[in-house]
Amino acid sequence: MIFKDYYKILGLSDSKVTPEEIKTAYREQAKKYHPDINSENNFSEERFKDINEAYKVLSNQTSRKKYDRMWNSNIGRKKKKAQESKREEGSIGSNFFNMFFGEQLEKQEKKEKKKEKVPIKGENVETEIEVSVEEAYYGQEKKISLRTQNGKMKTFTIKIPEGIRNGEKIRLIGQGKKGENGGKNGDLLIRINIKDSNKFALRGVDLYTDLKISPWEAVLGTKVSVETIGETIYLHIPQGIESGEKVRIPGKGYKDGKGGRGELIADVKIMIPKTPTKEEIGIYEKLNEISKFNPRSNLE
Repeated sequence: MIFKDYYKILGLSDSKVTPEEIKTAYREQAKKYHPDINSENNFSEERFKDINEAYKVLSNQTSRKKYDRMWNSNIGRKKKKAQESKREEGSIGSNFFNMFFGEQLEKQEKKEKKKEKVPIKGENVETEIEVSVEEAYYGQEKKISLRTQNGKMKTFTIKIPEGIRNGEKIRLIGQGKKGENGGKNGDLLIRINIKDSNKFALRGVDLYTDLKISPWEAVLGTKVSVETIGETIYLHIPQGIESGEKVRIPGKGYKDGKGGRGELIADVKIMIPKTPTKEEIGIYEKLNEISKFNPRSNLE
């Protein structure tokens, strides 16, 4: 049996080369001995076959290792000179390749082809919708319309669970992009954005609301009604409360996912009349004369 020196066929001096060097050498030899360029030279056609055969073995890491082991065990350093004449670059009719690598590479090719047909799941599709604080708190069904891959509009009905968190996603299984090679379809992921309303702003599990009072209510103290989700409660406002202070009401906020609720935080805002009556103006003028209160005293 004649052992082919695949490295020499590719124009390489030894086996200590990188995969990139093997690829570069193959391209150079294939271009040099391509039958289309050397149409009148029968040897070039056989040489071209050997070049392809050599690259097929050496470009595959598994078959290259096997080739190197076989070469070393059959030729070896001591027998190298004696066998040099037999290490022909392109022996016609040699069964060396088929005997040792044909079955292995055939299995590798079948494996790669089989891998190409592995079922691939389709890509997920993501979108988002806005809901109010109340809708998120109680939960409800909503309909959304999306354009599918074929350009048609499709309507989906989604159930928003009560107490859903801001930014959470609802998954509709199999409503995403189509799978390949029999793979499952991807999923449709819908991000829920809870928008602030005129009444409430959601921060974590706490709800924020504005508590608007008059100047005299702030000075004298009072009792005011405050709306929460699902009910109205009454708060005692102490004398001398200032704008910007916060009144915290435990257990009246958003659902915390543990059977409880966060806080309702009332942000105090002292409001003044935009169009006071003459009587009101008179009272304020009188107050301005008799009052010694100076809110800017700390700046003097």
